[in-house]
Amino acid sequence: MRVCSIHGCPEIYASTEGSRCAKHRREAEQARRPEGSPYATAGHRRFRTTVLQRDPICVQCGLALSTVADHHPHTRKELIALGLNPNDPQFGRGLCKTCHDRHTAATSPGGWHAT
Repeated sequence: MRVCSIHGCPEIYASTEGSRCAKHRREAEQARRPEGSPYATAGHRRFRTTVLQRDPICVQCGLALSTVADHHPHTRKELIALGLNPNDPQFGRGLCKTCHDRHTAATSPGGWHAT
């Protein structure tokens, strides 16, 4: 058990849930995504299903089953900025979780390996 890391919050919670209590985790998620998760929409669910059916094996390693529909060659944000539909399966590829995590860590601004 631990105390929430937000200054002044006395909430005690299970240490397996990160460094914030449930209330402060919700607030942080709301601040990060004010319109809600773009991945919880019907359009994204169709995108994911179509991409994973088309690419059942990871297109990067060619060994593992695809479990992640990755936006490629542009990120979701880039597609929107270009005026393109981020839920169009032509902008996706199937990756295994390991390849997706490696790619995200290397290319995302918050990734541990990003330059």
